[in-house]
Amino acid sequence: MLHNDSDKGVFMNRPANPVTVPLADYSPRHFLLAVVESVATVTLNRPERKNPLTFESYRELTDFFRACAFDDEVKVVVVTGAGGNFSSGGDVFEIIGPLVKMDTKGLTAFTRMTGDLVKAMRSCPQPVVAAVEGICAGAGAIIAMASDMRIAATGTKVAFLFNKVGLAGCDMGACAILPRIIGQSRASELLYTGRFMTAEEGERWGFFSRLVNPEQILSQAQALARQVAEGPTFANTMTKRMLSMEWAMSVEEAIEAEAVAQALCMTTADFERAFVAFSNKVKPAFQGN
Repeated sequence: MLHNDSDKGVFMNRPANPVTVPLADYSPRHFLLAVVESVATVTLNRPERKNPLTFESYRELTDFFRACAFDDEVKVVVVTGAGGNFSSGGDVFEIIGPLVKMDTKGLTAFTRMTGDLVKAMRSCPQPVVAAVEGICAGAGAIIAMASDMRIAATGTKVAFLFNKVGLAGCDMGACAILPRIIGQSRASELLYTGRFMTAEEGERWGFFSRLVNPEQILSQAQALARQVAEGPTFANTMTKRMLSMEWAMSVEEAIEAEAVAQALCMTTADFERAFVAFSNKVKPAFQGN
């Protein structure tokens, strides 16, 4: 948990609720968590305020995604919001209000802490599916952006609102990740104007892979997560790692890295299981090793 030390005017990491594994037994304080059939569903749960983030929820979410690396039973993570909205971003009164009173050291500690959430999501071995509905703004839009796959309910609105509060669009990796998803010009428009992207625009631009009816959003996201979870765990982890690493590689470097990664996957028992299943004309039952 992040603690505001009023004597020093800086934020200190103090894990008052350390994340423990197995995650199925963990009881978070600042979101809901359910683990069913190897899929962990994280629900941002302040529906009366459209699920805003606080200092504490930032920290606990980051700790959760870090802990995912130590739980082999969780294969995929779904992130969603309660009450018909994904997240309205940082809480205006609990975050933005205190920020205007901080010095440079405290502000830098805060911005690094928020960026750590994106780093944790990108580095956790499990693919992350965002089930986005209603309002998805500010840091909420960043959480959706940092996920590996995004499904949206019709009527969803997404906005990177940072310039609306006098800040740059370069927050929590937005200038690095968003252009890779929707292209430089479209990302620039959203980051410079802070306007809402409709669900239809998001699907057309590639931010969302599909649109579904609001009453189906969570079930569809969990169905996708289960489909991924049924696949070869080690290979899925390698796919996520390569998708991230190859951003900074030349094509030649990427081809060589993929050769090594694929050779490692060929040493797994799941690779042999797939061959045996194919030979017997049955569906392989992957076991994650």
